[in-house]
Amino acid sequence: MNIGEAARASGVSAKMIRYYESTGLIAAAGRTASGYRTYSDADVQVLRFIRRARDLGFSVERIAELIALWRDRTRQSGDVKRIATAHIEGLRQRIAEMQEMMDTLQHLADACCGDDRPDCPILSDLGTGPAAARNRHAPRDSRGLQTKGAH
Repeated sequence: MNIGEAARASGVSAKMIRYYESTGLIAAAGRTASGYRTYSDADVQVLRFIRRARDLGFSVERIAELIALWRDRTRQSGDVKRIATAHIEGLRQRIAEMQEMMDTLQHLADACCGDDRPDCPILSDLGTGPAAARNRHAPRDSRGLQTKGAH
């Protein structure tokens, strides 16, 4: 099948198929006499594997490792599980970071009057930079001084 057919069958765009070939994630496609790429059912299966792994948020590097393990019939499932659990931990960390961003932004939005005045705590916070924002929200003692362990 040609690249368009492989793209439709796998759910991976033709542009991404060419990219995956250029990076070596998938083998270079065979070519017709006129130079068109040709793909087999096995190639489409690999593309579907890549698509599913990308949908789960795996990096191209991790997908390469997973493909190698998928092809290796002597693999140990523990190797696959280690990659998956490391990815889960990375996702948890990203979720926590995003929750912190949401909480901070919600706090700023709640502090903004949203009226016709120019004062805006959201813009003020963005203008001070992350260090000043962290220090402004750091825990303080009864004298107003930052407590130990604050950034």
